Amino acid sequence: MSGHADHAGAHVVSHDQHGGTTMTSTAIEDHALLSDRHGAALVTRSGTVDWLCLPRFDSPSVFGSLLDDDAGHWSLLPDAPARSRRRYLDGTLVLRTEHTCAEGTLVVTDALATGPARDPHRLGAQAPHVLVRAVACTEGRVRVRTSFQPRPEYGVVVPLVSAVDGGVRCDGGPLTLALSSPVPPDVTPAGAECALDLTAGQERYFALQWSSMSRSGPGVWSQRELADLLQDTVEAWREWSRAHEGYTGPWRDLVSLSGRVLQGLSYQLTGAIVAAPTTSLPEERGGERNWDYRYAWVRDAALTMDALWVAACPDEADEFFSFMTGAAATGRADAPLQIMYGVGGEHDLTERELPHLGGWFGSRPVRVGNAAWDQHQLDVYGELLSTAARFADQVSGADPQLRAFLVRLADTAARVWRSPDHGIWEVRGRPRHFLHSKLMCWVALDRAVGMAEHLGADEERVRAWEQDRERIRAAILEQGWNERVGAFTQSFGDSALDAAALMLPITGFLPGDDPRVTATIDAVAEHLTGDSGLVRRYDTADGVDGLSGQEGDFVLCTFWLAQAQALAGRTGRARATFERAAARANDLGLLAEQVEAGTGRMLGNFPQALSHIGLVSAAWTIAEREAPHGQAVRH
Repeated sequence: MSGHADHAGAHVVSHDQHGGTTMTSTAIEDHALLSDRHGAALVTRSGTVDWLCLPRFDSPSVFGSLLDDDAGHWSLLPDAPARSRRRYLDGTLVLRTEHTCAEGTLVVTDALATGPARDPHRLGAQAPHVLVRAVACTEGRVRVRTSFQPRPEYGVVVPLVSAVDGGVRCDGGPLTLALSSPVPPDVTPAGAECALDLTAGQERYFALQWSSMSRSGPGVWSQRELADLLQDTVEAWREWSRAHEGYTGPWRDLVSLSGRVLQGLSYQLTGAIVAAPTTSLPEERGGERNWDYRYAWVRDAALTMDALWVAACPDEADEFFSFMTGAAATGRADAPLQIMYGVGGEHDLTERELPHLGGWFGSRPVRVGNAAWDQHQLDVYGELLSTAARFADQVSGADPQLRAFLVRLADTAARVWRSPDHGIWEVRGRPRHFLHSKLMCWVALDRAVGMAEHLGADEERVRAWEQDRERIRAAILEQGWNERVGAFTQSFGDSALDAAALMLPITGFLPGDDPRVTATIDAVAEHLTGDSGLVRRYDTADGVDGLSGQEGDFVLCTFWLAQAQALAGRTGRARATFERAAARANDLGLLAEQVEAGTGRMLGNFPQALSHIGLVSAAWTIAEREAPHGQAVRH
């Protein structure tokens, strides 16, 4: 795909100051995502699965060498130096990697099996929790080696490995694993390994199946069964893509790929959408800004549905709203909306540290769970009601419980908008009156007023929403604008800039060409743009957010800038900004959360839903502004 940086596979060595050992980490951009819409895997360019969580995105890892050399991996690669290139098969998240060696060419095809394509709107409904890896020699001859070292529960468990017909079985902790192999593997103290020779035209299959601990456990698969399983997965993804193509504007390939990534980050059983499939990939190499993103943030999930509306015309909105209604269900009428939930609707996501893991590039602590789950963040009401307005026709015909839930959200936004909170960036310092939080409360009431008929809201309630909407608007215009700075700032009475102010035109609060908006756009572009050409969220100096250290430049905020520039009528600048951000994708088109200033390396959990959401939204806005009057860029 054009515009993607073609990074060669890279390893970085980190000296672990805690234990004195040396860790070797693989660059974040060197990874590919596999998903069956239940769990996820990351695969390096060289052919190592160094992250795998099954049966859920937030399950303890089976392979975790992404975060520590001793936390498990599965490598499958040629036994000779090779030049490698890779791509996703068209319309899928099935990975094809071609290794060219001196004596031949090896093609490895990797997929988390989705099950058959019986219904494109239920992709992954019959996922068997199997990672399939096919190896084929397309030219000459190659020797293939595999090293299989599972370490369940984030590397705590070293399972008992035993040979069985057709592969090996691993028992340990709460699960069992079965490795299917075309040749008998050698059992080793670390796991299992084997080698096989292939000549042109030969193809063989390996597979790993997960199962909860049981007397029988998972079985091995025949070569024919694995071939069918892989083909079913390719067809299932392509059926979904064919049924969900909607965007016809510029950067169509990037937008379509982002749609598949966002679909791959959704949990099929409930409709939840995770922010990213990884934990503790840092915002600063060696720093402490390391978080677990394998949960369903209300904000991220709602924005994902908006992006899918552009990129993929989803029919899954009812699943998402059903998840939100159930997850947020409470007997307390005045209970605030929690900002995030587990993919099964869990409320308690208590954070803990895993001190036995060295962390990516020595970035500690490694965390699971996320303490932000009980933070007070006001913007979630606006994001959720904005998405509901996008799908208003579906809401009007929905279960009365959903309509009552959305009405309660609007009522709550009207009641709490005056309160300080921790804001969109989840600062771990003191609560403040963040401009973005007030803005999204305005959005909540604005969208609720606009869809009052769909919600069945009575006239008295709608009038109350309208009155509070105007109060919020007046507060933002009076207290959010800083005359001395010449821009809207991060919080009321503050002088610090924040890229989240770019949401003022994006949400429709002010026109894109309003002088206060264009002044804010210019201020963000001038003062928050880093050496990488990307935009920072805000200035993290002096621990203003309650954390030590710095962070990288933020991909989402750069797409926001492109979107705001387009709304201001500056489509040439918007295109240039968009291209700078899109060029930070890896060779597959995947985006992390941040980019390291100076090196251009990816930082943060990967791939990041918000980054792909930003890409889709910015492309859509630029396309709309550039399109001749009346010409649609979505069908």
